[in-house]
Amino acid sequence: MSPVEIGTYGIIALILLIYIGMPIGVGMLLVSFTGVAMIRSEGVATRMIGAVANDSLREYLFAVVPLFVLMGLLVTVSGVGKDTFDVFERLLKRVTAGLGIATVFANAVFASITGISIASATVFSRVAVPEMTRHGYRKQFAAGVVAGSSVLGMMIPPSLLMIVYAVLAEESVGRMFLAGIGPGLVLALMFSATIILLARTRRGFVFDEAGDTATYEHISLGAVLHKSIPILSLMTLVLGGLYGGFFNPTEAGAAGAFGALVIALLRKSLGSGVLWRLLVETGQITVSVLILIMAATFFSRMLALSGVPRELAEFFLSGPVGPMGFLVLYLLIIIALGCLIDSISIMLIMLPIALPVAEAAGFDLIWFGVLTVVSVEIGLLTPPFGLSVYTIKSAMDDPDLRVGDIFVGALPFVVAMLVTLALIIAVPSIATWLPRL
Repeated sequence: MSPVEIGTYGIIALILLIYIGMPIGVGMLLVSFTGVAMIRSEGVATRMIGAVANDSLREYLFAVVPLFVLMGLLVTVSGVGKDTFDVFERLLKRVTAGLGIATVFANAVFASITGISIASATVFSRVAVPEMTRHGYRKQFAAGVVAGSSVLGMMIPPSLLMIVYAVLAEESVGRMFLAGIGPGLVLALMFSATIILLARTRRGFVFDEAGDTATYEHISLGAVLHKSIPILSLMTLVLGGLYGGFFNPTEAGAAGAFGALVIALLRKSLGSGVLWRLLVETGQITVSVLILIMAATFFSRMLALSGVPRELAEFFLSGPVGPMGFLVLYLLIIIALGCLIDSISIMLIMLPIALPVAEAAGFDLIWFGVLTVVSVEIGLLTPPFGLSVYTIKSAMDDPDLRVGDIFVGALPFVVAMLVTLALIIAVPSIATWLPRL
């Protein structure tokens, strides 16, 4: 077999292995080792896997992963998410569908210090859904709002997915974070517009028949300011330090983790064994991510050795498909994969294949990364996988709320994300104007 055929069969074999349930990291390592051994020799494959492990994991940059993960977990247990929702509830309670919009913006702010969509879904399913249903929202729609807005956790920096993309694309993590701000804000505004539009045109979808008969808890201006201090302090510390040039991404993660630890200690949120549990969970998440990055790096080198990316670039860019045809096909495949496997796995499978083609097409790889993250996040809301939806169902443990109901409630937000995706394609400066400052 030719190297191109070996690379092609390797891609097919990887998809089959994942489909039958093999962990993606193991599947990638197995396919990559076999591919390199067939193209060159077993000795070369053995030396290459050692070099990949050394090159892809020893860099100082990778310390950013456990630091941002730990910061997100500390913020989650310290009750900052509820305070953020309370603040926006107080500010927007007189606006049409104000609680829904409050949930979106609270999620956006919470996302700016956690970077993990599942953390947002867990927190706000317990905080926002009961409050929205108390005020006359249909439970199906309330859960859909939380599911939809939770995706902001991977769009608004810091974002774990953007860190993974930056590593695989060999781009600056700081530039990727900057590029996520514009699209993240556009997405939050699009979600808010969707809620207002539905509240005015499809009231039966948003509100139940009884309407809002509950009274709002009075929160004084002083209480609002008090609840705002922790979240604003962390945002200023992390994002201000990062974009002001005081910290690099790893230092910003360290400062944020320390700030989140101080907040958790002041709030006495770290009871018996809690901190140890969070540290163990941080280690588990970090190890799983870094092993996946190592496996994806090996897979990428195997493909480069086979020549598959070069052949694909020639096929897409010199034929009738063209660069935009390749982009549309790539995004459609990612959205389809989102129905079956998780976000990081999608990126690890697709990027080694697509990045060389995107580079050959002359695409801005930062803009291409933003499009990738938005498309991947759509998969969090689409059946049958829909990780955010299942997270909400698990966190709420409400027998009256079916998984299918949450998917229906989240459907308008999938449409909003598709519109936002088209907007970013049509107006690339949404994602690229900040990095050029």
